[in-house]
Amino acid sequence: MDAFRLLTRSTKLKPASSASDSRLPSTGKAANPQLFRTAETDKLESAKNGKKRKRSAAVQQDEEDVPDLDFFSSNKRPAASVAETAVATEDDEKVSAQDAVSDDDDSMDEVERRTILNSHKIKVTDMRDLEEIQVQPTSTTDSKKKKKKAKKEEAPTLSKKEQKRARRLFPEPLLNFKELRSKYKISSRLAENVAEQGFTVPTEVQLGTLPLLLGESSEPDLLVVAPTGSGKTLSFLIPVINKIVRHHHSNPDEHGILSLVVAPTRELASQIVNEGRKLVAGTGVKITLMRKGMRVGDDGDAGANVLEENNEESSGSEDEEAENKPAKERANIPVTKSDILVTTPLMLVNALSANRTTTMATLPLVRSLVMDEADVLLDPLFREQTLDIWKSCSHPDLRVGLWSATMGSNIEDLTKSTIRERLEDLGQKPSEPHALLRLVVGLKDSAIPNIDHKLVYAATEQGKLMGLRQLLRPAAASASDIRLRPPFLIFTQTIPRAVALHSELKYDIPAEAGGSSRIAVLHSDLSDGQRSDIMRDFRKGEIWILVTTDLLARGVDFRGINGVVNYDIPNSAAVYVHRVGRTGRAGREGGIAVTYYTKEDIPYVKSIANIIDVSEKLRGGEEGDKSIQKWLLDALPNLSKNSKKDMKRHGVKARQAPRLTDKEEDGKGARGMRISTKSGFERRMENNKRGAIEASRNRKAAAAASGNVSDAGSWGGLDD
Repeated sequence: MDAFRLLTRSTKLKPASSASDSRLPSTGKAANPQLFRTAETDKLESAKNGKKRKRSAAVQQDEEDVPDLDFFSSNKRPAASVAETAVATEDDEKVSAQDAVSDDDDSMDEVERRTILNSHKIKVTDMRDLEEIQVQPTSTTDSKKKKKKAKKEEAPTLSKKEQKRARRLFPEPLLNFKELRSKYKISSRLAENVAEQGFTVPTEVQLGTLPLLLGESSEPDLLVVAPTGSGKTLSFLIPVINKIVRHHHSNPDEHGILSLVVAPTRELASQIVNEGRKLVAGTGVKITLMRKGMRVGDDGDAGANVLEENNEESSGSEDEEAENKPAKERANIPVTKSDILVTTPLMLVNALSANRTTTMATLPLVRSLVMDEADVLLDPLFREQTLDIWKSCSHPDLRVGLWSATMGSNIEDLTKSTIRERLEDLGQKPSEPHALLRLVVGLKDSAIPNIDHKLVYAATEQGKLMGLRQLLRPAAASASDIRLRPPFLIFTQTIPRAVALHSELKYDIPAEAGGSSRIAVLHSDLSDGQRSDIMRDFRKGEIWILVTTDLLARGVDFRGINGVVNYDIPNSAAVYVHRVGRTGRAGREGGIAVTYYTKEDIPYVKSIANIIDVSEKLRGGEEGDKSIQKWLLDALPNLSKNSKKDMKRHGVKARQAPRLTDKEEDGKGARGMRISTKSGFERRMENNKRGAIEASRNRKAAAAASGNVSDAGSWGGLDD
């Protein structure tokens, strides 16, 4: 009898097929990383890319001088000196002047722009008030009566559809990465670094955002909602680095933190720095990860010269020593001269306010503020810290970018109000007006369409564990239509449950396959060094299965992940979108997201089922292939707003740690939520044995203390 088939007997199982039929994410990158495209658009883009442009001899010579790229070479190119960077910048200016004429020939008309953007499901909206968007010139020669009539005619009440139409924008898209150099005149060294990473075809978010941030018009404040794994990090790093290269050329004597990137977790911040270092090589731009004890401000010493760090990659041990030093010694630590600082919110706030003992210092040189996973940073957990950082950036020409795969309307309203309040507090106006734009790729707050979603009812905790164990074994292919090969992630609701599940699965992998070393657990209670070691081993393939909490649910890029298992259901639909987004990165097909739910989870499943249903509609296909049927959506209960808030904050109540005062009330529920395959009888027998051993030890110790019992012939109690 197959227990897994019994648990899923209401589902329609498909005949097993060979695992080699489908391409897995771990086999390599996709030929085209774009998620949304049509045959008509492919023809239009290929026609645009195939146009021959008249190039000057200097430009052709510049292209011939680019060395052959070896993507598989282990040798790293040495960074260029400051002199080489200056020469490259001069070359940029020469090429830009020579390419100015040819760029006009490649411009698209509005119909072509609209066709490409709509086919890639890219929607750009101006978030400003309609009065700011529709600025009408007034005539100075007209009489007063004519002016009054004109004012009445100029302010008609627009319907909602007309307002949406007035806000829609259709900027020119980026068709390939070569245009970054030829059309948008980015640094030649930066263009080489992008080419060396193997980027050729831009994803939807890169296709839409890079022209907006690199164009000749004023750089806007930008809110970006794009699917997980679509290349958002590259989209904001390229404009930031290019902006700093230009700043170094125009203001060679001004040094300091020019751009700030804020991320919610240390793992994500470290990943952004690693990607940034590949792009800044040889450009003269320095990117640094914020560490404990690092000084980022002058502590109120006006006019003090900013000193340069001795080493870009300062070790964690040195930073911890610096943090433990007294205030006088810490004041002698040099202020970082990094151009781009990547940090988590609390660490930067503590550095700017001396652990909340003084008022927040300002960052007057910061011109670009990037918030990765902005919906979390502006959530109540991080909101106060993030807004403090935002307001500490006192430059009037600050540009803000908010990036995430999920973003509610409350985040948009908060962004608009914060931008307005910050300018009012500064009492200054920017040197030139700029827009606040929102770019959405696909459907807002939806999961990526290139992975398979499986929602499995397991009834009990023991059923979930049994189903998970079948995924770890080759026999799973004959038990159900779910086939999941390592490497993959397993998400739980809490740290104790992650530790317990790791202990339960520790010996399930055979010794000949590596045994317990192939599975690990990662959570926030581990030290920074332990977390870094586990992340490194998982990326290298030494760890196959990683049990974790929502610590790794956002932003972290594991390109070869074959699947995700939600052992505990997510706290919200947004968390589900981010969890399952760890697979199917950059257009890779074949990823699987398995979500187990029990009797206690039924009230919370409908939001997840809706996300899966929308994702499958985006992908298309036959009605019978859908994993979520209409009868299931109709049968699942709706959740009230208060219940959703409580679920988002605390998770499923049955899996929360029971309080000491609720032992009698919550005892049975806690026992039912225990991650174990042992029966209650076996646990009771083990507990009785432990009690007997402890009692015998106590009796022996009491008898030895009184001296009434001789050692000869006495019973020594139960052996341990």
